Amino acid sequence: MRGADPDSGGQGRAGLEAPPARGLRAVLQKLRHERPSFVHTPSHGPAAAEGAGDSENFRARRFQSAAGSVAYKLYMPADHAGRELALVLMLHGCTQDPDDFARGTRMNALADEFGLIVAYPLQPKSANAQGCWNWFDTRHQQRGAGEPAVLAGLAQELASEFKIDRRRIFVAGLSAGGAMADILSSAYPDVFSAAGIHSGLPHGAACDVMSAFAAMKGTAKAAVKGGSPIRKIVFHGAADATVHPSNGKQVFDLTRSAHGEPAEFQTDAVINGKGVTRTLLGNGDRPAIAEHWLIKGGGHAWSGGDRLGSYADATGPDASREMIRFFLEA
Repeated sequence: MRGADPDSGGQGRAGLEAPPARGLRAVLQKLRHERPSFVHTPSHGPAAAEGAGDSENFRARRFQSAAGSVAYKLYMPADHAGRELALVLMLHGCTQDPDDFARGTRMNALADEFGLIVAYPLQPKSANAQGCWNWFDTRHQQRGAGEPAVLAGLAQELASEFKIDRRRIFVAGLSAGGAMADILSSAYPDVFSAAGIHSGLPHGAACDVMSAFAAMKGTAKAAVKGGSPIRKIVFHGAADATVHPSNGKQVFDLTRSAHGEPAEFQTDAVINGKGVTRTLLGNGDRPAIAEHWLIKGGGHAWSGGDRLGSYADATGPDASREMIRFFLEA
């Protein structure tokens, strides 16, 4: 049974789904008919608050492979059996953990709505003192080794366990997690079909700790890797004082270059109290190749998140919902 389209407001049940709006042309038509100011309704209910602690649907697990192991939390909708599922690998930022990240992003509520299996890997302090994914270390920037190999292996194992089609395997992350999500999009385009990068940095922006700080300030001189061919949706606060917003723009521009300079469309709006410039890349009726959301006044925090989570801003567009909409519209 197919999950509901995010734009439809449906609940993913047979007979209740609205036909999904497909392709860039449909998205642009929707934008032209939207009011210039609107508010996303936050998710509520048991799943929305289920960010902390184990439960029947949110359990601690461990993945083991030849490349290494990782502990993670897994959210499974109670009615996942029989639904056409998608998988989202959620990579937390520095100092965060799976419970905190689930709480701040409210992704578990969307999992119930759209039929998502959501995995939240944990970066232990033994691997990085601040709990950051090591996106700036060349040992963790390539295919076949290090953190990318472990995370891709986890995604593949879960896809096999829950019989999820490769076209419905996605990765998203915040800050260091966003940077690692971009690495995964480049190193494993055969595993992930789309990536969501919030307040992150492009693959290859740094090669050590010193260059990482320069990249975060927007003054990096390192040659970033070529953009990956998979679709990407990028969120960044224009007032982010931790990771300069030029990094998000660079991720977007590299995605453009990987697709031969597709057409660009831009629109401005006020969403949940924040001004937003939204730029899309694509052609005709095909799904958008990339989206870039620049949030005016936004800081280093997950847009539209839950205040109970760290690095989450309750105002602005609902990044979680927009990412899922982007992932599933292909």
